[in-house]
Parts: sequence; C-alpha cells; structure tokens
Amino acid sequence: MNNITFSTIGALIGLLISIILIIKNFHATYSLIIGALIGGLIGGGSLLTTVSAMVEGAESMMSSVLRIMTSGILAGCLVKTGAAEKIADTIIKKFGEKKAIVAIAISTMIICAVGVFIDISIITCAPIALSVGKKSKLSKSSILLAMIGGGKAGNVISPNPNTIATAEAFKLNITSLMYVNIIPAICALLVTIFLALKISKKKNDIINSNDLETIKKNNLPSFFSSIVGPVTVILLLALRPIAKISIDPLIALPIGGFVCLIATKETKNTKEYVNFGFSKIINVCALLIGTGTIAGIIKNSTLQQNLINLINTFNFPEFLIAPIAGILMAAATASTTAGSTIASQTFSKSLIDANISALNAGAMIHSAATVLDSLPHGSFFHATGGSVKMSIQDRLKLIPYEAIIGLTTTIISIIIYLIS
Repeated sequence: MNNITFSTIGALIGLLISIILIIKNFHATYSLIIGALIGGLIGGGSLLTTVSAMVEGAESMMSSVLRIMTSGILAGCLVKTGAAEKIADTIIKKFGEKKAIVAIAISTMIICAVGVFIDISIITCAPIALSVGKKSKLSKSSILLAMIGGGKAGNVISPNPNTIATAEAFKLNITSLMYVNIIPAICALLVTIFLALKISKKKNDIINSNDLETIKKNNLPSFFSSIVGPVTVILLLALRPIAKISIDPLIALPIGGFVCLIATKETKNTKEYVNFGFSKIINVCALLIGTGTIAGIIKNSTLQQNLINLINTFNFPEFLIAPIAGILMAAATASTTAGSTIASQTFSKSLIDANISALNAGAMIHSAATVLDSLPHGSFFHATGGSVKMSIQDRLKLIPYEAIIGLTTTIISIIIYLIS
C-alpha cells in the first residue's frame, strides 16, 4: 500500500480504543488489533484495505520479532544460571551500603544493557536491592526509582526489543544505535541517582522485613563466568564498526547465551533455560505483532502529515517530530518497545526526507520512548511495583520522576543531533 487511505481521526480513534481496552485489562495484542481494525474502518478504509494495511504492518515486524525471539536465549540463560543476579550482587557489594543507591542504579543499568529485558532486570535486582536498602534505611520508593532509572539508562544502549525494532525501522546497524545513546544513558543514570537520593529517606516508605524475599538460587556462578556471555555479545556486535565484520543480533545474542551456559557449567540445563527465555519473550513478540497492525493503519494515514503541518505552523524544526512521536506513542501504548516501534515505523520516511540522519532520528525516538512508557495501562508499571511490593498509589507517585529521567535522555539525544 503506497497511498494514504485513512484519516487522522480514524487512526487516533483506533489508538484510543486500543488504550481503553488495555486499561480495561483486555489482552494488549488483541486490543491493538481491534483498535487497528476499527480505526481503519472509521478512517475511511474498506474492510479489504484495512486488513491489508494491518497485515502489511504486522509483516514489517517479522524481522524484529525473529531477532527478539533469539534474544530470549541470552536473557533466559543470564537469569536462570544466576549470572544476572551475580553481576548485580557483585556491583552492590563493591560499592558498599553507603553508596547503595549508586550501586543499585548501576547494576540494573548494566544488566539491562547486556541484554536482559528491563522488567526482568528490575525483578532480578529487587531482592538484593531491598536487602541492601533495608540495612541502609532507604525508602522503598528510592530503591525502585534507582532500579527503574538505571534500567531506562541501560535500555537505550542494549540489544533489547526496543533497540532492535527501532534499528529495523530505520535500517540501522543495532550497534550504531546502541553507541549513539551512551552519553544520554550516562546522563540519565546521574539524574536517576540524584532523584533517588532526594527521596531516599522518606519516613513513611522505609523497607521492612516483610518486603524481603529469599533469593532462590544459592550457588551463584563466579563474576567472570557471569560476565563472559554478555561480553561475547558485545564483542560480536562490535566487530562491524571495528573490523567491518557484520554479525547479526540474531546470531550474536543466542551465542552469548550458550557461552554463558558453558562458562557457568550449566549446559545440562540448556533446554530448561532456553524455554524460560522463550516464555519471557513470547508476550513481547505477540505485542509487536499487534503493534504492527495499528502501526500499519497510522503509517497509511494522514496523521504523520498533519503532525508535520502542525509543527510547521508553529515554526518548530522538523527534527522535533522524532522526540514528540516517541513520547506520544510510548505514552499511548505504555511500552518502550511498542511506542518506539510505532513512532519509527510511522515517521522514519518523513524524518529522513527532512534530511535528518537515520541514526539521529532513531536515537531521538528511542530515547523519547522512555519518557512516559510506564503509565498504569501497561505491564511495566505493575511488574516493577510488584517487585518491591509497592501499592499502586505509591507507584503512581514515581511516574513524574521517571518522566524526568526519560526527558534527560531525550534532551541529551537532541543536543547530540544538533551539534553533530
């Protein structure tokens, strides 16, 4: 489909219907598919053209879905062997209780950056972080914010689903997209530590014994064994810019997982750990397919042109399409992956046509998708709150702090574009 066939109103109504269904706890993938179908029909499309746009959108997700599926092998191996936990435990011990906030933020950032999905990174770090936080008399809110902010910083420089999907949409090498956001990630980490320290001594939110859980895996591997798998992935992905040898993430990520199994002497559990990784990624893959259907409607609507016209009316520079799209789409879907995917799929051509480099445009969208991705109609909000047994009311209070961290990443990414 090359011609725009759907109205902006139809696309927005479809997106709104998806959001309402997700808020009502309807399955996110089906919510997006239903919203896409209704939006396309309201937007002036026939049943045939609407379904065709939905299928085309879903098809555009397949290369990302394949790479994300293989990333589950690395994530599953890191979590089930105890490697992720060991990395977190080592970093926290090295920094000591006096620098607990710094240690927690850095450990979550590193675990997420090496390929563990952000929600799993936080769940993995939570028992250790809570234990250290209790000894240091830190508030539960500060511990969770440190993990979330660290995770957000790691997420924009990781081979995770959001990075893979954005790189695919802009036809970028994933390593380049990871590298370009290193400085924004470091700035986000610093802001995370500052904000977490500000709320670290809240008297009504101190961690108690009931919040602590026993860590399930007692015999953790050595730090070297734990880190060798992720290091393998980083080295394989780095071969392209260093030696002009291109190793696709589809190959590099599972190799890193198998190296982790060998290093930790857990090869006998290969089937179990790979199955675990698949179980954690299958929902993301299904979400991406659903995301593809609504992206197909939005991409073939007048929405992108209307947004460009609105920006031109106010004489804003066209590059602002990237961060605005990233923020709005991630807020709509309450997902970094879905938000960055829809924004990238919809606006990549317009941004490139405006002479904005694919790398900078992808980086700005990717960063901006971390601003409002943790709203309550998404799973991240509930998974992270549940990891520290936090009430919904207290969890809601962290959203403005998370938005500040995401905005930091976005603003620095914009500055890098402006000076490049």
